[in-house]
Amino acid sequence: MKGSTQFADRPDLAPLIHQAALDPHLSEQSLSEICDAARHFGFSGLCCHPNRIPWMRKRLGPPCSTSLISVIAFPFGATPTELKQKEAEWAACQGADQLDVVVDLGALADRKIDSYAEELASICALGIPVRAVIDMNQLSDEILPWVVDGAIDAGVNGIQTGNGFGAAVTPLTVQRLRDLARGRCGIKAAGGLNSLNLSLEVVEAGATLLGTSHGPALMQALRRGEI
Repeated sequence: MKGSTQFADRPDLAPLIHQAALDPHLSEQSLSEICDAARHFGFSGLCCHPNRIPWMRKRLGPPCSTSLISVIAFPFGATPTELKQKEAEWAACQGADQLDVVVDLGALADRKIDSYAEELASICALGIPVRAVIDMNQLSDEILPWVVDGAIDAGVNGIQTGNGFGAAVTPLTVQRLRDLARGRCGIKAAGGLNSLNLSLEVVEAGATLLGTSHGPALMQALRRGEI
């Protein structure tokens, strides 16, 4: 539906969007277009794999309002702690402004909260913003509070709802994470955010960032006043 009043009341999504460039088949031409779109719309973040960081840093230019974000141990976190640490250090040295770290999901399955948190704390010690990418779809209500508290105690700046695999994020998922975080860190919603309606709903539910590969389309829909 369309309406000037509703359109005026909607939040500006651009500062909330972390544009994903995680498709491994993207060409340099496609990556150039994604970088240019991120700058054009004023997205707060541009997220890519570590091996793309040097090239993306050069294309995006010096640190600016659009942060260059490297995923670490994406998508399942199944990387030995030592290698995950090295990957994070390398990405930071190559120009990453922030890190989205997929946590040790296996440690969580085994209820090894201490090792999970220690791994995150070591990466947070690098001194740049870190988000913990968890998988809320696979975490029980029993362990989820421990997962959130452990990440916050480790020093993360935010927690991401998932890695984009599986079911789409929902407002209820975001609300649950918001209630557990209690304002102690940011909340990045990710997974299936390809419509303006869902994006606005998860923001209303408490998401402070949106991880999506559909940033330009969402902005165009917002400007057209769609819902």
